[in-house]
Amino acid sequence: MAPVAVLDTRPPVGVAENALFQPVVDLGSGDVVAVETRVGPSPGAPGPVDPASEDVRRALEGARALSGHSTRLPLQIAVRAETVALGRGVLTRLHQGLQETGRRPQEVIVCVTGGFAPALRGAVGSGVADLRHAGYLVGFGGLGTTHAPLDVLVEGSPYLVRLDPDLARHAASGSRRTALVEALVTFAHRLGTHVLAPGVESEEQLARLHSLGVRLAQGPLLTPPDWRPGQPVKALVPVGERPRHDPAADLGPRVSEYLLPAVTMRDDATASQVLEVLSTERSPSSIVLVDARQRPRYTVDRARFLLAFSGAYGHALHARKPASRLADEPRLVPRSVPAIAALRAAGKEEERVYDDLVVTDEIGRCLGIVRVADLIRGMSR
Repeated sequence: MAPVAVLDTRPPVGVAENALFQPVVDLGSGDVVAVETRVGPSPGAPGPVDPASEDVRRALEGARALSGHSTRLPLQIAVRAETVALGRGVLTRLHQGLQETGRRPQEVIVCVTGGFAPALRGAVGSGVADLRHAGYLVGFGGLGTTHAPLDVLVEGSPYLVRLDPDLARHAASGSRRTALVEALVTFAHRLGTHVLAPGVESEEQLARLHSLGVRLAQGPLLTPPDWRPGQPVKALVPVGERPRHDPAADLGPRVSEYLLPAVTMRDDATASQVLEVLSTERSPSSIVLVDARQRPRYTVDRARFLLAFSGAYGHALHARKPASRLADEPRLVPRSVPAIAALRAAGKEEERVYDDLVVTDEIGRCLGIVRVADLIRGMSR
């Protein structure tokens, strides 16, 4: 078994009323990069419940529960594929409800879960396209066991795919299951997509999944289910055996393989609002300030911003003024460029060589950030 290093962090995880919060942990750094919310069924609901309405209710109640805690980390919610297939009517209700909680689309990962009948293939694809067009990060859940064609993943361009919990749990126990997980991870990486392993219970399982190329993880090993937001939790970061390098990739991995959800705020946010977020969350290395169309306008580097406030009269000088005064022009890279090209672009500015890169989609909207340290580690393997 590979050794593990222990890092202390404070992710938003815990239980509030009937909502369960579980962090998504980056195994490369030990940072929490998103928070998944889950809400149980309505107690004592009279009569039959419409599955699509129940889907939307659970997603929105989870978002509202998270909004009651001081966190700007991206939100991950689950919506069944059959609900997505119903199209814009249901998705508009979801979109409007999320906006009412203060969440912009680029701050939400919508994980499409469950199988669906072949007749719904086109409708599911259209629904996923609508979500992406609105700016949401899309994920697919149950990979490996769900009855869904793999070409939906190709067309859906997901930010992440979530392994089936049972498959992830037994990835280290048998050669056939390990081979299946390895194949799915390789497939996801070729698409420029992260793999999330839920239900991680042991250090051996964590180390094995990491060696197969899994970047994101959840589970009782990382997060006791009864912990509340703000309480410290220990994230286990595997070291030693590294994910295998794929020599078949012509230009190496794409930058999207290193993509992490960005913490975003409006481009007119004040410095005091940004300071509150950075004081609450220890994970973000930067904050991206976006306009009404979700296009990056500025990036706030954590270290330089906090240094400005730590100086003499720093709070008095900056707190009520726009955060953009202490921000920089974003260093933009398209999601499709090779990682080596992004690394070269990062090296062009000597004073900001280690600043986060902002990844954009085809129409210039913020998809997330890439840390230069992750690119260096990835290119050195």
